[in-house]
Amino acid sequence: MTLRAMAESDAGNLMKIFEDAEAMKYYSSTKNEQDTYRWIQWMKQHYQTYGISMWIAEDKQNREFLGQCGMVLQKVDGKVDPELGYLFLRSRWGKGYASEAAKACLDYGLHTLKFQKIISLIDPANYPSIKVAERIGMKKEKQVNKWDKSLFFYSIYNEK
Repeated sequence: MTLRAMAESDAGNLMKIFEDAEAMKYYSSTKNEQDTYRWIQWMKQHYQTYGISMWIAEDKQNREFLGQCGMVLQKVDGKVDPELGYLFLRSRWGKGYASEAAKACLDYGLHTLKFQKIISLIDPANYPSIKVAERIGMKKEKQVNKWDKSLFFYSIYNEK
């Protein structure tokens, strides 16, 4: 798998996830085409400003779109930390792609960017996402309220 920056040409592939009610079950809503282009612009701007964003995950051999994974800054309880997130095509669930991509992003954030802490905000009912976070070494720290819902706050600290 490879991770790369988002481009406007990714809108169609991203919409395969964003329009899928099951894939978006733990988000506030599905996204339409206009929302998707705004998302891509926000990711590009976030990368230019902070050096992190969500990236496109592709199959290394055939460049097939798999989903997105990366980090954005998130304010929780008055503190800003990079949040790791991942969202893949439903046809790719259960194949290890989210864990592989999340681990790569975590390593990049902790070892290359030298973040002291990376968090992940997860709906308590989203068991697959919880499993990914735990598989890559994150620990549940607490429960928080964000986006008008109660979420598990997972984190991992830089040991160096």
